[in-house]
Amino acid sequence: MTQNVEKTQTCEERVDEHRKNRIEDLRKLWDLYQKDPEAYDDELGNFNEYALAFDYVEPDTFENQKEGYYRYQISCGGPSEEFRFFVNVDKSVHRIEFWFLDWFDGSNQVLSGKDLELMTEIYNFLACIE
Repeated sequence: MTQNVEKTQTCEERVDEHRKNRIEDLRKLWDLYQKDPEAYDDELGNFNEYALAFDYVEPDTFENQKEGYYRYQISCGGPSEEFRFFVNVDKSVHRIEFWFLDWFDGSNQVLSGKDLELMTEIYNFLACIE
């Protein structure tokens, strides 16, 4: 897909492809990291270098945001991609969402199946929870 075509599409129309691409990248990097934390992919780099940040976003940081979440930010600006980990009091995950945001537009998907399993494992690692 060319960049011009993508810019005319809404985030809702683009979110699925972006989620699949990020999951594919992370699955590859996470598998490499499990074998060797220093492993480096020629295209993607090292797992520890892939994302921009892992941080906590307090409730009410954004308008109509009642629930806090941990954010694993892959990219920022326009467009931005991130995974949001919504957790229980004991910090166990109860929902993970992938968000695709692009200048006054945004869309998300709730993860399930193998994508949820992968990102829960990565969250547990990032948050140092076993």
